[in-house]
Amino acid sequence: MSIFLDSELTEAERRDTARFRVIPVPLERTVSYGSGTARGPEAIIAASNELERLCNGHEPCTAGIFTEGALDCTGALPDIMEDLAQRTEAAVRAGAIPITLGGEHSLTYGAATGVARALGKPLGIVQIDAHADLRIAYQGEKHSHASVMHLLAEDGVRLAQFGVRALCQQEVENRTAHGVFYHDAEDLVTHDFHKVDLPEDFPEHVYVSFDVDGLDPSLMPATGTPVPGGLGYYQALHLVEHALSGRTCVGFDVVELAPDGNTAWDFTAAQIVYRLMAACL
Repeated sequence: MSIFLDSELTEAERRDTARFRVIPVPLERTVSYGSGTARGPEAIIAASNELERLCNGHEPCTAGIFTEGALDCTGALPDIMEDLAQRTEAAVRAGAIPITLGGEHSLTYGAATGVARALGKPLGIVQIDAHADLRIAYQGEKHSHASVMHLLAEDGVRLAQFGVRALCQQEVENRTAHGVFYHDAEDLVTHDFHKVDLPEDFPEHVYVSFDVDGLDPSLMPATGTPVPGGLGYYQALHLVEHALSGRTCVGFDVVELAPDGNTAWDFTAAQIVYRLMAACL
């Protein structure tokens, strides 16, 4: 079994009571342009072996990182979502922070649902993404990567979106219907914003969903739906870190990496995972 940061972890740091539980989810079912997300989790884990232990002044690995076996993604989508929800729910109930590696963005429904069940408290999602993912369904599939945030909003999860630059009229209307807080890419990038305060009533417990296509394609071309005008690497991370300030990160995912043979992009995704671990401390 491949292990996140295997080259650096001590035996004590890879225990199953670790603070961070990595869940690889090689899901690729509803992609609508480029493909390859099924290879994303393994590529991220392989690249993680080149990371340094120190990240942004912290060593997240000292809190422990346990890597679970990959989720079986061969069944029906609702069944896959429930299987993943059971994994993230178990992690939270055990006092751990679940980290789901994708895989396409539709997996966030299962991952966040399990976290919400375990908490039994209001949950907010901070989303880095080129797309709003607020369609009611896409190509006839309600569990599509393009409708995952609509499903979660329907379940009462609050949304804060950063970096969106491609959306349809239905998504514009659903933002209003669901009370979505957002700052889109053009405003953030042209004004070089790195910090945006969340609404005061945004939930204390936050799940982060980081779609790598939220970054500009010059920094992350290895994704199925690259859109020009995206966020900078540090800009995206700073937006998340500021959003988490004064709140509790209860889980996160990094999704939509579609490896293309250039390991620079795999390493970028692995570094984002480890930086988000640091933000949870």
